[in-house]
Amino acid sequence: MQHLLVVANWKMNGSLSSNRELVEGFLNCWGAGNGKTAVALCPPAVYLSQVSGLLQASDVELGAQDVSSASSGAYTGEVSAEMLAEMGCSYALVGHSERREYHAESNDLVAAKFAAVQQQGLIPILCVGETLEQREAEQTLAVIGEQLRVVMECVGESAMENAVVAYEPVWAIGTGLTATPEQAQQVHEFIRRQLGDVGSKVKVLYGGSVKPSNAAELFGQKDIDGALVGGASLNSEDFFSICSAAS
Repeated sequence: MQHLLVVANWKMNGSLSSNRELVEGFLNCWGAGNGKTAVALCPPAVYLSQVSGLLQASDVELGAQDVSSASSGAYTGEVSAEMLAEMGCSYALVGHSERREYHAESNDLVAAKFAAVQQQGLIPILCVGETLEQREAEQTLAVIGEQLRVVMECVGESAMENAVVAYEPVWAIGTGLTATPEQAQQVHEFIRRQLGDVGSKVKVLYGGSVKPSNAAELFGQKDIDGALVGGASLNSEDFFSICSAAS
């Protein structure tokens, strides 16, 4: 089994004071880590500098919640991968379901963002997943297969080795619902097959209402290499419990 990766996605939450309390609370529990689990925090872009400073003396890495497909220019409100690298980011989320739904991000745009992240030496975390309607119509694997195909055609199969994939069943995000470990494992196994020759080398995370109460069982599945954690990452004790379960 690969060492696991746990990524916190704070979404649009935080403040200077609450960020400090959250990060310091987690680091006081986590200490220097244990070498078995990698951890990354993805705060809102305006707080990247602050969180980078708070993480300086730790082995916890920094990630961004989104990135522009463009490198520079007249793109008001956008943040480039080069800017994220300069801020100390190691990772960037691309294709999160909320970006796909609320900002109409297509598979092609997600692929362009993925390529932009890799061009700056960062690791893209490619989010894939199906809606409840798609699952009920038994389209889960077809939807995820297409999301992966477009990216792989853009960057090439070998580029996936330097990436992370996060399976997030859209119907389980923020709803309190969670795919059963068996459901999650089935999709993770499918994703690994779709990745071809590099599939065994790619970390595939689960992201869908991961909590301290279900983390260990999810991490016990053969093809689940960690988690993309939303709501539970806003509580330092809960997030520590999830990271500990991954260890």
